[in-house]
Amino acid sequence: MRRRELIKLLGGAAGWPLAAQAQQPSKLPIIGFLGATTPSIWSAFVAAFQQRLRELGWIDDSTVTIEYRWAQGRDELYAAFAAEFIRLKVDVIVTAGTDAIITVM
Repeated sequence: MRRRELIKLLGGAAGWPLAAQAQQPSKLPIIGFLGATTPSIWSAFVAAFQQRLRELGWIDDSTVTIEYRWAQGRDELYAAFAAEFIRLKVDVIVTAGTDAIITVM
């Protein structure tokens, strides 16, 4: 009887590394948020954006990472921010405004 218990225990222990690997946290999805002006001007939009994400179960620094970049009215920064988002391997880019959208595309 003890031999069977030992075999069961060893068989179960063999699966522990697999269970531990399955529980490793994966990389959080990343949202690249490209603001055309400044955080203070966009504060109401950002608050609404974050609120809607929370309603959908996406919580910054918990279930998703949001990388904010602010062009501060300088259209020439869009290309650099888009390139940075590519380097960061963001999953989606959120922006508004024709110039920002054309640059990101």
